[in-house]
Amino acid sequence: MGATRLVSLIVGALLIVASFSAFFTVNQTQQALVLQFGEPKRTIQEPGLAFKLPFIQDVIYYEKRVLSLIPQDAEEVILSDQKRLQVDAYARYQIEDPLLFYQTVRNELGARGRLEAIIDSSVRRALGRETLASILTGQRNDITRSIGEEVNASVSSLGIRIIDVRLRRADYPTATSQNIFNRMKSEREREAKEFRATGEEEAQKIRADAEKTRTVIISEAQREAQQTRGEGDGEAIKIYADSFGQDAEFFAFYRSMEAYRKSIGNSDTSMVLSPDSSFFPATRRNKHIPAMFWSRNVAFIQAGGGGIRCPRHSFSRCSEEI
Repeated sequence: MGATRLVSLIVGALLIVASFSAFFTVNQTQQALVLQFGEPKRTIQEPGLAFKLPFIQDVIYYEKRVLSLIPQDAEEVILSDQKRLQVDAYARYQIEDPLLFYQTVRNELGARGRLEAIIDSSVRRALGRETLASILTGQRNDITRSIGEEVNASVSSLGIRIIDVRLRRADYPTATSQNIFNRMKSEREREAKEFRATGEEEAQKIRADAEKTRTVIISEAQREAQQTRGEGDGEAIKIYADSFGQDAEFFAFYRSMEAYRKSIGNSDTSMVLSPDSSFFPATRRNKHIPAMFWSRNVAFIQAGGGGIRCPRHSFSRCSEEI
């Protein structure tokens, strides 16, 4: 009884394990391929619970959603106008036939390798027929559409359907970009020099016009000043003439005092002159004055045995007293 019961427990356990391994679930985002000893038996693309032979059959799951293929490195392409571009293309694809997909590429890693080679080849052929201007304009969408159609025709034998192929980036190679940058820099520097030269020329014109205007204004001002000064001198001469006609002796004395003030008024120099000097005609009426001495602060007029100290700014009054 004990041995029979043990065998029954083992068989029951095996049946439970077999029942669990016989059923599997396919999610909405998956599709399954059932294999028996490595040979494909059937595909399951609908979600739900499915059955397989336990211990004999296996299940491989594939994505049902749209997958993306983004190459790691950009490829260099030569256009029809012999321009070189670094092109970075990406694709979005979907597994349509799990059986064909398993037979040709086995898994997603193998599919990526095959797709990269096919896409690179199609991109080279399509861009090799185009010019740089067509790639940079609205024709770019037509180019990518033709690349997608060509790639889709090539990968249909892999159980894959291409949803979209796009050019993510199309740039000049590093060396070409540097040459273009240097050429643009030289062009901008040339334009800057032209602008600076034009500005300097305009500045010189403005300065010349300003200098001309300044010269004209100064000339007019000097002319008006000389005219005003001449009128003032004429009026002064008239006043002097009228004064001289009224009192000739006072006029001569006043002119002498003005000459003394202008020549000695702010000087540190002392002057010793003879009374007969023509510079002091006003002193000739007093024969007892031998000389006139000027110092920094006072004028000293020596007469006989005595003397008179006159402050400099009161020289006219002091002379009258003499």
